Amino acid sequence: MSAELRKRKLDKAFTHIDVNGAGAIERDDLLGLGARLLVGFGESPTSVRGDRLVQSFDRIWTALSAQLDKDGDDSISSKEFHAGMTAAFIEGDGFDSVFMPAARAVAELCDGDGDGRVRAGEFRMLLSAFGTAYDDVDDAFDRLDHDRDGTLAVDELVEAARQFYAGDDPQAAGNWLFGPI
Repeated sequence: MSAELRKRKLDKAFTHIDVNGAGAIERDDLLGLGARLLVGFGESPTSVRGDRLVQSFDRIWTALSAQLDKDGDDSISSKEFHAGMTAAFIEGDGFDSVFMPAARAVAELCDGDGDGRVRAGEFRMLLSAFGTAYDDVDDAFDRLDHDRDGTLAVDELVEAARQFYAGDDPQAAGNWLFGPI
């Protein structure tokens, strides 16, 4: 992946996770993002799907803080995020064990009726929780909906997350997971 494309994707990811906009990621930011998702989808954190989401976000925080928080201040700066994400989770082998379970938990949360498909309204709720501009959601959905059936398979959404965070193809549809980069 080009260094510029990686930087833009990581900038967007950092902004999504830094829920309070303080310029650093803390555990409460990540759990706040999870809470926005749960509230948006009307899911209790104690339900099976809600608990899976909360637990996967907590595992992300544990892994991020262990790998990226180099100064031990319980927060991750943008510089720490970029360097650590690249080394441990993009070029390293940590993506599948840390981020993929969370991507699956999020995608399954979006699938309200459990049929394995995420509809446009569900996708809109997902991107709203991540702070994507309203006007960018339809373009993102259209780019990810390969078969043009008006839905995204849960597995397609999970693969889009892989493409966004760890993919190196500048033309990959997953680069549009959260709107234009």
